[in-house]
Amino acid sequence: MTAPRPRYKWELLAILWAAYFLNQGDRQIYNAVIPLIKADLQLSDVQLGLVATAFTLLYGAFVPLAGCLGDFVPKKWIVCGSLLTFSVGTLCTGFSGGLLLLIIFRSVATGIGESFYYPAANSLIAHYHRDTRAQAMSIHQAALYVGVVASSWIAGWIGGQHGWRAAFYAFGLAGVLLAVVAALRLRNEHRETEPAQPATPAAEPPVKLGEALRTILRTPTFYFLSLAFGGMVFTGVGWITWMPTFLYEKFQLSLKDAALHSMLYHHVFAFVGVMVGARVSDRLAARRKTIRMEVECLGLLLGAPFIWLLGASSNLTVVYAALAGFGFFRGLYDSNLFAALFDVIPPRYRSTATGLMLSCAFTVGAIAPMLLGYVKQHINLSVGLSSLAFVYLLSSVVVFVALKRHFAQDYYREREPVAAT
Repeated sequence: MTAPRPRYKWELLAILWAAYFLNQGDRQIYNAVIPLIKADLQLSDVQLGLVATAFTLLYGAFVPLAGCLGDFVPKKWIVCGSLLTFSVGTLCTGFSGGLLLLIIFRSVATGIGESFYYPAANSLIAHYHRDTRAQAMSIHQAALYVGVVASSWIAGWIGGQHGWRAAFYAFGLAGVLLAVVAALRLRNEHRETEPAQPATPAAEPPVKLGEALRTILRTPTFYFLSLAFGGMVFTGVGWITWMPTFLYEKFQLSLKDAALHSMLYHHVFAFVGVMVGARVSDRLAARRKTIRMEVECLGLLLGAPFIWLLGASSNLTVVYAALAGFGFFRGLYDSNLFAALFDVIPPRYRSTATGLMLSCAFTVGAIAPMLLGYVKQHINLSVGLSSLAFVYLLSSVVVFVALKRHFAQDYYREREPVAAT
């Protein structure tokens, strides 16, 4: 086995960043062109919502399988296969002539295809980035922020100029081309670098599913981090779903302006937060092993007041400022989301752990849009949005309890990597 070139870990990150941009972009383009799809295919709002619901449920159902598979199959091919599958699904969505084909191409092909990407990609980043792990994961996470904002604008522009189908064609073709590049440039991680092993000629045995599950499920910190992540996703899905409507109804913005301003300030400052959090935690991690979870806890705790302001304020400028503050502290949390998890999970089981954690979060988060819709109908949306602050606050308490009661016994100290010869 040979050690990879030092710059390869950054080339890997660049390819994965582009893949994650498309992963998130393919989700957003549907939302951006819903009015055009509705008019063209004569679908009801309930039917259009069913497509999105099916997508989320299938993603949550398959991501644990994706995580487990990532510990048994070379992650390079999982990433490439996922990218190709969800890109072909996106491309074929443009050929849909009714509800059934939308569900098949959009929800089944795209949703299941996307579910296999993140666990394997995140594990690849962790494998090649040791001292720069949080920084690399934060750069990768930034693709989500850029993808949400940029793809909505791009899809809206393409849809307005050339029709909604053209948006799916463009993003789908871009993904297929990137899948070819990834297949040619990515390497099989297990052939290049390995953690230092005790002096023994015996090779490390392959991972068994039962072994992986037992190790993960016997780690108390995993449960607390998963529960906190579920609260964060619940809040995120809730406000992303209803914030454009909130600005449109409460402040009488146009639909176009409401969609832009509801996402822009939050994600710009989330990018700043994720880079700051990564830089701080990577610098301190060597001498303060608790820093990653401390940054997570701080991001949740300090983000809560800004979430409360979203619904409580009647001043549009204050709401924009609250979106920015919420975004910055959301970025702090995101910067160590999986880096903190990997502090308590051995490398052999990290893809499985990532899949289980994502499944928990998406299952919990799927409830938020419906629950906020109920609050909007029977009380008002301002109360619903502000109440999400208490979910964030509770999540910070959960991380704090895990840090104080379980982290020390669960902490996994990695050996330094050595170049194989």
